[in-house]
Amino acid sequence: MSRRYKSVTPYSSVNFGVLKSLLPYLLEFRLILGLSLACLVGAKVASVGLPFILKHIVDNLDGVGDVPAATAIPLALLLAYGLVRFSNVLFGELRDTLFGRITERAMRRIGLKVFRHLHKLDLGFHLERRTGGVSRDIERGTNGISFLMRFMVFNIVPTLLEIGLVVGLLWWNYHVGFALIVLVAVVAYIGFSVVATEWRTDFVRQVNEAESQSSTRAVDSLLNFETVKYFTNEEHESRHYDNELSQWEQARRRNRLSLFALNGGQALIIALAMTAAMVLAASDVVDGDMTLGDFVLINSFMMQVFMPLNFLGFVYREMKGSLANIEKMFDLLGRKPGVEDADDATELQVGQGAIEFDNVHFHYHPERPILKGVSFRVEPKQKVAIVGSSGAGKSTLFKLLFRFYDITDGGIRIDGQSVSKVSQTSLRRAIGVVPQDTVLFNTSILENIRYGRVEASDEEVGEAIRLAHLDQFIARLPDGVQTLVGERGLKLSGGEKQRVAIARALLKHPPIMVFDEATSSLDSHSEQHILTALSEIAREQTTLVIAHRLSTVVDADKIVVLDQGQVVEQGSHQQLLDLDGHYAALWRVQQQQRSS
Repeated sequence: MSRRYKSVTPYSSVNFGVLKSLLPYLLEFRLILGLSLACLVGAKVASVGLPFILKHIVDNLDGVGDVPAATAIPLALLLAYGLVRFSNVLFGELRDTLFGRITERAMRRIGLKVFRHLHKLDLGFHLERRTGGVSRDIERGTNGISFLMRFMVFNIVPTLLEIGLVVGLLWWNYHVGFALIVLVAVVAYIGFSVVATEWRTDFVRQVNEAESQSSTRAVDSLLNFETVKYFTNEEHESRHYDNELSQWEQARRRNRLSLFALNGGQALIIALAMTAAMVLAASDVVDGDMTLGDFVLINSFMMQVFMPLNFLGFVYREMKGSLANIEKMFDLLGRKPGVEDADDATELQVGQGAIEFDNVHFHYHPERPILKGVSFRVEPKQKVAIVGSSGAGKSTLFKLLFRFYDITDGGIRIDGQSVSKVSQTSLRRAIGVVPQDTVLFNTSILENIRYGRVEASDEEVGEAIRLAHLDQFIARLPDGVQTLVGERGLKLSGGEKQRVAIARALLKHPPIMVFDEATSSLDSHSEQHILTALSEIAREQTTLVIAHRLSTVVDADKIVVLDQGQVVEQGSHQQLLDLDGHYAALWRVQQQQRSS
């Protein structure tokens, strides 16, 4: 076995408890479920009645039996046979059609539940996730739920009931030999199917894992298309992808061979049972204990038992495979978010918009602290800049304010309200963000900007475009604001994407704004226009600016200097220059770089 599959969970750990969680989705449409079950009963009654009608037809055609060999009677039986067979099919189709609505609604409900849950999970999960693999897990999981609901309800239980009914009829109408043949064959078939299916389910898991790995690799490579081109690593990516496909090929081959062994064993059991029953029936016909119609009835009943039993084997296999498929999806549902609202969380009420960091400590790993007792205050309507060298913890402060992570110790408050005691939705609704790395949706510029406030009018979007100095750029585009930006905004330059992000944040118009290197991709001319616009906006909002270029924050009311996770200096631009410390040193270095 390949090394990557050694950690695969044993088959016995497949969680049958997920079936219980599907019950509410079945009961949502009680009337439709009842009609489906009525159709199921009708189909089974028609199915069991067919061999008896066939027996009388054969006996009448053979001139044997209690029924007079009149012309009308065989015709009536033949018409009845056709009607019952049609009823069997009709009831089955009605059952599937009615239950389809329940299945589709369940897939919709669970798919939405998973989607919402993924958005509730913390940033740490999304930084570690593999998008392609998660997507395949969800797709296989929802399809597996569809299979489970349809076949568990309408195949497994009904098939077992039908087998019991046929065994009883054979025992009652003939002798115990036929019933014993059926019982022994059914027990042997089910026992073999269970053992063999459990043996081969690990191969199903291997195929799923290999599919997820190859899908993840492909999606990751395509999302980073430009990077692949920059370093001419097409062949490197192809080799890695082919290696993943090789693992998938091997897993599929093992899965196929195990399926061959399972199908072969099941076919052998059915063939032996059918042969034994036919030999016994033929012997009774020769001895005069049974008619030719009885022989046909026995043959029909045996086929009627083993055809669904054979399908039951398929259903059982697929059910186990489906359970294996949905395990990861339910694992996602079972994963607890790293950041959750407190039980008594209240709605954040922003009045003035004051922000306070009080002795904030934070680490991703205990052995590597990021922030060590950071304290500072942003007064209402102030513009405060956070500066420092790379790795000082500047962006981490924003992530903690936005509650992407919870602090290790200390407190963060907005207008005196701890961010850990208010709901995440109300907190994030109050904060507008322009991130350093802007990722856009693959839709129009208009809709990407409107995403800041989805109910905004076109006029409001136009005003945000003007403030972000996007209007001249958009005017040059053939499709204007309807121009598609491409996946992750790849059709736009870095500066254009950043201005879209600024317009989107301005449209939100929150009481608190955070700019994380918001002008890092702009040219000097555009940057000056944006900075002027941001200065005007900052008069109405509390603004927190995370900056690397100190020239962009010289007008800040206060500049907080971080170094190795600690606040080392605070003050205005001129005050910090007069202090001649960390900030002054950074300023001199950047001024020399600009002049050289």
